[in-house]
Order: sequence, then structure tokens, then C-alpha cells
Amino acid sequence: MKPSRYRRPGIPAGYRRHLVTVLLALTAAAMLCLSAVMAPSSSAGFLARIQNTVNKTGTATYFICNDAVLADASSAVFGYKLAETTGSTTAADFTPTPTNGTYRGSMTSDTTTARACPRDPGGAYTLNGSTSYISTPTLQAGPTTFSLEIWFKTTTAGGKLIGFGNAQTGSSSSSDRHLYMTDTGRIVFGVYPNAVKTITTALAYNDGAWHHAVATLSAAGMNLYLDGQKVATDPATTTAQAYNGYWRIGYDNLAGWAPTQPTNFFYKGSLRFAAVYTTALTPTQITNHYNAGR
Repeated sequence: MKPSRYRRPGIPAGYRRHLVTVLLALTAAAMLCLSAVMAPSSSAGFLARIQNTVNKTGTATYFICNDAVLADASSAVFGYKLAETTGSTTAADFTPTPTNGTYRGSMTSDTTTARACPRDPGGAYTLNGSTSYISTPTLQAGPTTFSLEIWFKTTTAGGKLIGFGNAQTGSSSSSDRHLYMTDTGRIVFGVYPNAVKTITTALAYNDGAWHHAVATLSAAGMNLYLDGQKVATDPATTTAQAYNGYWRIGYDNLAGWAPTQPTNFFYKGSLRFAAVYTTALTPTQITNHYNAGR
């Protein structure tokens, strides 16, 4: 009689299936824990989405203001970044046909606080409200179709942001085609086709935040945009005063522009990226420029 062969006791099939199920469940749980450790927290993902809704750099047509202005620079009279260092005398024009401006009076650059166009290098031009302004170098005919563009920040009401006058320095005897701030902080776009014509924002903008202003004049009338949105219009006014002059930033004569005439004609605050064009920028172009600076 042959001795019996030793056999290990078998694992019942049902128990084996149970073990496989348990092992699969443990593996899945381990993978889930590892994924949770490696992935950003839910709060971090939420903050990233909120940030994008504010600055929109991920979806903006242009990442920096320099590129946004250059995209439409074929019609630019000038484009100044206003990013020179403190004490500079020349406001460099970065458009394809440069016309450099001249800093007058005190010229201070702020490189420490938050700025419009934060991805563009350089500081912001800070005006003292009594001597600071810029003028262009060449006498020229005032355009019949044009756009004015500027970024500004102030807590002080009053003063001219940008405009056209018949004097290169000092106070012009004729001035129009301008953006200025009233004593209540509202922004005015004015032209003078033999009579004062203005359109004015309903809101005040001397709140210490950066704002983007664009004004256009064309056959479609006067239009004023703040922070990418049209806020005032006059379709009936399509011309400005006919004379030769210079472009001025930060100061010029505003006498006679009642009832919105400010007490101080000098602007006090910060400026970045000023430009003038001989075309009326479209709403899409204006939105692109605004988003580039956020």
C-alpha cells in the first residue's frame, strides 16, 4: 500500500473571491489617498479661478499693454509708457513712428506700489498737481477723427488728463479734444466745434484705484469709455475746433469749460500708457487694451 501524498488544504473558491474583493478595495483607497495628497487643495483651486476672473490674463488677447497699443499703432500719433525713472526729461514714444514728449516740472516715478499694466516693466509717472505735465514737440493740425487713451489713479479731484492745446508750454488760449476730471471726480470728454460740447461719467473715479479711459470722436459722434465700458455718448457732435497745436498730458488751460471746469487744471496722481490715435478705436480694441492692463 502506497503511502498517502501530503496535500495542503485548499482555499475555498468563495473565500478567494472575497480576498480579491478586499485587496481591490484597499488598492483603490490607497490610490485615492495618494491622489488627494498630490492634488492642490480645494481652496487653492477656488482661489485660482477667482484670480482669473479678476485679471483675465489667461484669456486676454494681449498679455501686456505694450503689445495692445502696438497692435493698433499704425494710426498712433504717439504712445508713451510713462515708465521712465525719476528725473527723466524725455517721455519715450514706443510706436513705429516715434515722437518723444518732454516732461515738464517735477518728474517722479513710482516703482513700489501696484500699477496698471502690472506685467509691463517700469514705474508709474506721478504728478504733483502744480508743475508736472508733458507736451509733444511738433506743432500739428488737430485731427478730426481721433482716440485718446490713458491709465490714471488718484484720490484728488480735478485736473487735465490728456488733451490738445495751441501752446507747447504754459497755458493754451485754445484747448479742446481733452479728457479731464471735475472737482467731484467725474471724467469729462470735451471738444469745441465753436461751442463747448462735453460728455461726462455718472460715477466718480478719484477712488485711489487704477482706471482706463478712452475717448473717441468720429462720424459716429463722441464716445467715452471707462474700464472697457461705454459710459457716455453724444452722436450729434462729430467735429472739434480747427487749429494747430500740441498734445498735453497732466495740465493745460480749462477755463471756459463750465459747468464741469475744475478748480485746479493740474492733475495730481499717477499715469501710465498714454496714447493718441487718428482713428476711432473700436469697442473690441478698447476692451483688449483694458484687459491687457489688468
